[in-house]
Amino acid sequence: MLTYSSDRPVTAHEFKDLLLRSTLGERRPVEDDAMMQGMIENSNLITTCWDRDLLVGISRSVTDFHYCCYVSDLAVDVSYQRKGIGKKLIEETSGKVRDSCTIILLSAPAAVDFYPHIGFKKHPQAWVL
Repeated sequence: MLTYSSDRPVTAHEFKDLLLRSTLGERRPVEDDAMMQGMIENSNLITTCWDRDLLVGISRSVTDFHYCCYVSDLAVDVSYQRKGIGKKLIEETSGKVRDSCTIILLSAPAAVDFYPHIGFKKHPQAWVL
């Protein structure tokens, strides 16, 4: 049975383990434990999906809750993908911010076709430094 939460604590180890079981492990510094810890500690909105005690999905965000919410990571264990977990995590994240708040994310190459399916629109003016 899957449960969703935005107040259940996530350890850096659980986060790293999930990234390795998803496609994001290839593009995140999973070998740097201090970085993993900092990523969890300094995110101010984390929504999770659990299968009992196993973390199977996460939406990790930085937000002001009013104007913008940047989803830094949306990861779902590959064996749990295509079950609506990613969509539900975005819905749960959106439910924690004001209606006027824009949800922003950068897609992993493997997920670029997923986001339009759940309502995201491609934005041509994005910059990375």
